[in-house]
Amino acid sequence: MSSEPIGLVHEEDSVEGVHVLDLDVDEEAGTNLQGRASGSVKRKRPLKSQWWQYFEMLPKVEGEEKRCKCKVCGTTYKADSSMGTGNLQRHILKQCPRQGTRDIAQALLEQGDKSLAIRSQKFSQERFRELLILAIVRHDLPFQFVENEAIRSIFTYLEPQVNHFTRNTARTDILKMHKNEYNRLAQEMHSCPGKICFTSDLWTSIVTDGYVCLTAHFIDSNWVLQKRIINFSYMPPPHSVIALCDKINSLFNAWGIQRKVFTITLDNAASNDVFVGLLRDHLSLNCSLVNDGEFLHVRCCAHILNLIVQEDLKIIDHSVDKIRECVKYVKGSQVRKKKFVESVTQTSLDPKKSLRQDVPTRWNSTYLMLSSAIYYRRAFNHLKLTDTNFTHCPLVDEWVQAEKICKFLEVFYETTTLFSEVKYPTANLYFPRVFTVQLTLSQALQSSDDFMRSMANRMFQKFDKYWKDYNILLSIAVIVDPRFKKQFVEFCYNKLYGHGSNELSLVKSKLVSLFEEYMGLASKSSSSNTSTSSHSGIDDNASLPLNSESGCMDVLKLTNLGILNLHKWPEIF
Repeated sequence: MSSEPIGLVHEEDSVEGVHVLDLDVDEEAGTNLQGRASGSVKRKRPLKSQWWQYFEMLPKVEGEEKRCKCKVCGTTYKADSSMGTGNLQRHILKQCPRQGTRDIAQALLEQGDKSLAIRSQKFSQERFRELLILAIVRHDLPFQFVENEAIRSIFTYLEPQVNHFTRNTARTDILKMHKNEYNRLAQEMHSCPGKICFTSDLWTSIVTDGYVCLTAHFIDSNWVLQKRIINFSYMPPPHSVIALCDKINSLFNAWGIQRKVFTITLDNAASNDVFVGLLRDHLSLNCSLVNDGEFLHVRCCAHILNLIVQEDLKIIDHSVDKIRECVKYVKGSQVRKKKFVESVTQTSLDPKKSLRQDVPTRWNSTYLMLSSAIYYRRAFNHLKLTDTNFTHCPLVDEWVQAEKICKFLEVFYETTTLFSEVKYPTANLYFPRVFTVQLTLSQALQSSDDFMRSMANRMFQKFDKYWKDYNILLSIAVIVDPRFKKQFVEFCYNKLYGHGSNELSLVKSKLVSLFEEYMGLASKSSSSNTSTSSHSGIDDNASLPLNSESGCMDVLKLTNLGILNLHKWPEIF
């Protein structure tokens, strides 16, 4: 007969979910059991510990102790009743590599009172306080948030042992956090390998209080572009040039970055020219500026475009006025909106595209209004037939005129949007985009439409004024861009000023002097001709295959389409 162990479990004692130890009985004992009463057999007690649910019993091997196995990782432990379940508990909570507290809903199940209770992980008062302070800063919550009775009730429900703190403690922790972040950012700017570019602007609140903002742009040690607002503070009167210069210079000294200043970008206010001159004199005392601060002042390109377009929109076309009245009429009441949506549906247009209304102080809103209204052109014509009160619908010729204006403004809108990006450098994109604006204005000057020609003439005068004052550093940024290089700049300058222009020669000489200063190959007063031939190391022929006018125009078209902006030039050439 077989000597395999026999497991006895009484039906009335077998409970689902409860493990019962097997009784090992040999063959002789099994024969004797047949003649005994069932009540004479002493059974082992069931396994009632909650930790047994994570293990399964292994078949007993003769001569060895009974063992169990973890259902997840397969680790085995002794399963003798005298051993207890402490080793099983420690395995589940701390040692099992594949089953942590997350696998059991980040909780331990306790069945002391036959109800399902949840006991969370080890609570850290310090971590709780840190996260709560971070939430106050990130979501702009008041300090009194930590004292709200309802909030404290929630915290107590989640962790009965939580220690609440007051708004004064929250304020102290936030100041401590600010100090730590301040020191961390200062160390990050000090350790960056290159110079730092800055942008600054003044802002006046609704109660006429002045504020100054200073933003730092730099590439960190991991070659990641960083943008950090290092100051936004109250600017006491007077808001004079001297006061502003002292304020900015004091901020540089407070952060300890006065020797790492490269450029500062400002709007085109006339007072900023005087301000930059004073700031250049202050920073030149420690000889930290590149080329004696020649490239320090950068004019805001987006602001320049805004001035150019605003000059044009002072005299607006009659067709634009009628479109503005159309949008105002539709947005005048809910009944009109409903009628317009019905007209949109009848003309098979997408009703999800919003109809925009412009703001007089924002020229780009005028472009967006024209763009959306032109899309719903057929809907407006349908509304004219169904609503007798709608009398502002433009005529066919007026729609055509609006399309010309919208197409003309599109170049400026796309350029402004591109210049306003913060996720990638935009200095290298300035030159090709401004050249595109210049070509657009030149084509409009030759238009047969008198209105378009007069509009382009006014804008071109503003364009010439600011084009002459742009920073040469922006041309150099295009040269070091492997998608363009020097031949593209030569092509653009030849188009603008003719072959062999002084402007192009100036760009080349500034490129050489900048290269020499960074490489330390020659003094600033050395001759550019000597430097170019023997020291500069700049290869005049090192460029992409743009040796023809058609090649440069192809690159320009790709730039305007936004292809090169995605840094995919290796896939194109």
